[in-house]
Amino acid sequence: MDEVIRRFLVFGKVQGVYFRHSTRLEANRLALRGIARNLPDGSVEVLVKGGAGAVAELQRWLHRGPKHARVDEVREVAPGEAALPEGFLID
Repeated sequence: MDEVIRRFLVFGKVQGVYFRHSTRLEANRLALRGIARNLPDGSVEVLVKGGAGAVAELQRWLHRGPKHARVDEVREVAPGEAALPEGFLID
């Protein structure tokens, strides 16, 4: 299985609506590892590693998010050198 690492920035109404928790649930369902964290500008950063198909499925999910979220944009950025946890965490 080819694993990929992707980093996404999610913009819109994505803080205070269980976005990170819902992302963790979806990532666990897809057997992905990584982290989701709130950023000071109001966006959410999602760093994820796993099978290419599962990561693509999570990326599609990020475009809609949980029920109370309003996603305006999902931007893929360079993953950088961040260390990934064994599971999927929220920070």
